[in-house]
Amino acid sequence: MRPVRVKDGIGAYGERVAVEHLERAGFVVLERNWRCDIGEIDIVALDGATVVVCEVKTRSGLGFGSGLEAVTPQKLARLHRLARRWRDAAGRAGADLRVDVVAVHRRRRGAPQVVHVRGAQ
Repeated sequence: MRPVRVKDGIGAYGERVAVEHLERAGFVVLERNWRCDIGEIDIVALDGATVVVCEVKTRSGLGFGSGLEAVTPQKLARLHRLARRWRDAAGRAGADLRVDVVAVHRRRRGAPQVVHVRGAQ
């Protein structure tokens, strides 16, 4: 059994916050932490008929920049590949796909700040 790292706890917190945010926005969450040989998708959801792959980036401080800054063009390209892989594995050929990024900034007091970028480029 591997030790639990602080980073893992912060990431799990951010994913819970992101799921709550998405569900309040009307999304239907289909899967969390889906894995295959080329990587992992944090959240797969439906926004109407569109399959949305959500990358969640959580920060408890801005010393390493915002969560949005952590999603590079290379990461986005991999997320698009993962989205197509999930669509094929789930038997949803032809479904529209979109990649969103949800940045969660955990604050010392009060509710976390959530920034949701739909159709991240």
